[in-house]
Amino acid sequence: MEKLKLLLLAFFFGFSINTWAQKTEVSGVVLDDKGLPLPAANVLEKGTTNTVTTDFDGKFKFTASNKNAILVFSFIGFEDQTVKLDGTKTNYSIKLQSTTTNLEQVVVVGYGKGSRKNLTTAVSSVKAEDLNRGAISDVGQLLQGKVSGLNISSSGDPTKTASVVLRGASTLNSSQGPFYVIDGIPGVDISVIAPDDIATIDVLKDAAATAIYGNRAANGVIMVTTKKGSKGRTQIAYNGYFGLEEVSNNLDMMNADQLRDFTTRNNLNFTPENDKGANTNWQKEILRQGRAASSSHNLSMSGGGEHGNYTASITSINKEGVMLKSNFSRIIARLSVEQFAFDDKVKFGLNVTNSTTKYQNVPQRNTVLLQAASYLPISPVRNADGTFFENFVSTGYFNPVALIEHGTDETKTDNLVGNLTTEVKLPFGITYNLNLAHQRLTASHGEFYDSYYSQYNSANFYNNPDPPLTKTLVNFGVNGSALRNAYETRNNIIESFFTWDKTFGEHKIKAVLGYSWQENTLGDGFQATTTNFPVDNVGYNNLALSNYTSVNGYVVNFGDSKAYQKTRLISYFGRLNYNYKDKYLLQGSLRRDGGSMFGENNQWGYFPSVGGAWRLDKEGFMKNQSFFSDLKLRGSWGITGNSSGFNAYTAQFISGSLGTFYYNGQQIGAYGPNQAANPDLKWEKTATGNIGLDFTILKGKLSGSVDVYNKKTTDMIFNYNVNPVLVPVGTIVANGGTMSNKGIELSLSSTPVKTANFTWNTNLNLAHNKNEIVKLTSPFFVGGDSIRRVQPDGGGQTGSTLQIFKEGKPLGQFFTLKYAGKNANGVSQYYDKNGDLTTAPQIGVDYHYAGDAQPKLLMGWANTFQYKKFDLNIFFRGVFGNKIFNATRADLFRPSTAMTTNILVDAGNESPNDLNAYKYSDRFIEDGSYIRLDNMTLGYNFGKVGRYISSVRLYHTINNVFVITKYTGIDPEVEQGGTAPGVDSNNFYPKTRTYLFGLNVIF
Repeated sequence: MEKLKLLLLAFFFGFSINTWAQKTEVSGVVLDDKGLPLPAANVLEKGTTNTVTTDFDGKFKFTASNKNAILVFSFIGFEDQTVKLDGTKTNYSIKLQSTTTNLEQVVVVGYGKGSRKNLTTAVSSVKAEDLNRGAISDVGQLLQGKVSGLNISSSGDPTKTASVVLRGASTLNSSQGPFYVIDGIPGVDISVIAPDDIATIDVLKDAAATAIYGNRAANGVIMVTTKKGSKGRTQIAYNGYFGLEEVSNNLDMMNADQLRDFTTRNNLNFTPENDKGANTNWQKEILRQGRAASSSHNLSMSGGGEHGNYTASITSINKEGVMLKSNFSRIIARLSVEQFAFDDKVKFGLNVTNSTTKYQNVPQRNTVLLQAASYLPISPVRNADGTFFENFVSTGYFNPVALIEHGTDETKTDNLVGNLTTEVKLPFGITYNLNLAHQRLTASHGEFYDSYYSQYNSANFYNNPDPPLTKTLVNFGVNGSALRNAYETRNNIIESFFTWDKTFGEHKIKAVLGYSWQENTLGDGFQATTTNFPVDNVGYNNLALSNYTSVNGYVVNFGDSKAYQKTRLISYFGRLNYNYKDKYLLQGSLRRDGGSMFGENNQWGYFPSVGGAWRLDKEGFMKNQSFFSDLKLRGSWGITGNSSGFNAYTAQFISGSLGTFYYNGQQIGAYGPNQAANPDLKWEKTATGNIGLDFTILKGKLSGSVDVYNKKTTDMIFNYNVNPVLVPVGTIVANGGTMSNKGIELSLSSTPVKTANFTWNTNLNLAHNKNEIVKLTSPFFVGGDSIRRVQPDGGGQTGSTLQIFKEGKPLGQFFTLKYAGKNANGVSQYYDKNGDLTTAPQIGVDYHYAGDAQPKLLMGWANTFQYKKFDLNIFFRGVFGNKIFNATRADLFRPSTAMTTNILVDAGNESPNDLNAYKYSDRFIEDGSYIRLDNMTLGYNFGKVGRYISSVRLYHTINNVFVITKYTGIDPEVEQGGTAPGVDSNNFYPKTRTYLFGLNVIF
């Protein structure tokens, strides 16, 4: 018995010794590619669930199951690194390589990925941490100033998206924004992505990069990649902020005392209907009391194992506008799953995102802004009995607060995007991908103007649309009016492609061959308007309560007869990349696109591209130098197309209502042609040549790129006038025009200072672009080489225009009267067409070219400072060399009407006898250049807190800290998109300054 006990004791002792001997304890630190510690990085023993995370200093202690274990180090935004323990080493220093920096950066391109070091095309990438910060819900604002050549202008209105123009306007059609591809799904509405879910954004600039998307890529392509889960680790993260916004600047209008003094000095008298002894600041009255609040909450969970990963998130964004009744709210739910099967040779992916948004718009917003500037300060908001003050004796004179109070304007959208992906690894280095995607956008819009608005019908109520539209009369019926519509848009996409990636010694070949099918259904829904409601509190929710039939002459507006459209796109595409010794790189691609929206004779188009690069740093003659660590010369050329900005019926013959005519004692409906067919209508084509140089010098401390490009659009689609004898409609949509953009871009990235406790990273980008309308006529439908346009139609400005489409001039060319000061009688005079002085200039005849709305230089400069646990980010943005037509100033520069409408303070030196002072002319064209401290963020990272919290970071952000400019308007950031850039026309939603407090927590 004793022997048995001794044997058992020896066995268990030996077993425990053996077990102890198998386990191995190691420690170390995980660093990023700059040598800085990575807190909350993951350390996993491969094949097990054994895992730990690093502390704030990037340090870790790990107990492996055996001395030959394999450890996997990972961190979001960095490439995984695998280390096999050798049984003797116990301390490790692991340096992870960022997937989004320098040469090793993984760049997402059309139908694939690639290393930046082997790119032959112009692509700019922005990491999630480098995107703009603040109360931002729009991807355009996230990129503002971050990418050279990307001109983005944003409004203070939370319900309005930013305008995005890449490398200059390519067309005279309204659609000039880039094409978005999210996680491989083409044409996705960017609003479905929450800013916190973005991992990287890649901007494809030249045609060699974008031609793989053919007819939709003329304005550039923006690839958005969302975050994925990491292997072997479950991570829960919360990102949230709360912000307060205030108006950063207002128009300098006269107050009651200043206006009374001006009218007294000039023997002007207020009418009794207006002068109620008040001193009202109307610009302030249309704003919220106090500051507008903004908040965002993003909760995400991600993880994965050896054969799959997942991520799920939900985001809530709320943003009050500074104007009354202006509000934006959005909820985004997202799920992404990847699962490997069959020895990891097959990968299935499922992505589902749903975005629900509610826009509360300011009723008759632009009219409210106009009235708030021009309404007399001597008039009160309300009468003594609490009713709104109004003076209907004055034409076009409306209480802006009453307009807001008695109106409702709301839009609700629900945007669902789902896609299923399958990737199969086949023999011989071939991979097969199948992507199925479905997008569904439902939008409902409602407007209601209660019975109060009926008073405006006899007062000539004009709207105040954004340029280039011209104002029109609005009728509000009787006893309230309502508009309600609901439309649905559906996109179904099937994309299938093979990728062959093979290495033959020093030769590498990567080829893509695929097929794409897309069917779009737009505007599937209805609209109706009605009037004559029994009560005012119904709103637009129950149109059946109205009785429009009793209102003589009222016609229900059923919406656009072309709202419903169905289009189909079918494409075949291929791309070939050749790499020799990682030194000589070639790429070629070709896409054949077919689209149902074009003429039956030209429904197919071909979009080729070719590019090449030479990595000079790999040559023998560069071996003995140490100045360049990377030097690559590249060149490319390609053709892309534009199929947006026109509808499914653009090339078709359409008949419709032509009003009524009197016959046999009755008004009979007239019908006939209202659109001419053009079977030869084809794609606009944009050819781009690009030469670029990528470099890294000073042992990696400074890297950058320079690009020079020449972009030319031909067969530009435009609505030409035609002899009615040939085409009864008198107009036809046809190809013909040409537009050119030439420019240069510079991007620099540097780490000037890097010590153990302090690091300074700085990034600078500059871009210059010159735009020109080369040709405006069509060889088949010859018209004039110029078109006057943009007619704000302010008081006393009937027929006056501000800009012109002109051959040899840029889009946004100002064309107006030329101011020549005042004559001996104090009357403003102008130069006529011959250069002589006149006080009676003729509209459109005595016009002169007066500057360009497009900037000559764009700048973005970001600086990040890190000191121990503190980080400070300072971002400047600049726009230089552009002109702004300050039509707002002109319309408020009318001293002769000071007794009926308010005027600017600096109009106080003008004489009321000078009826020429306010005429639209170059007197009101100003330099729009500015430098803005756009963002300043100070943060503190507490690191690991307790057992369950890996990282906690608090930060404070100020947006729009200050702006340096000579512009006298509210703000120089005037609309740069569309076909009427650079016009400030009584519609400027106040720019804001935001104070924001945020929290990031990783569990």
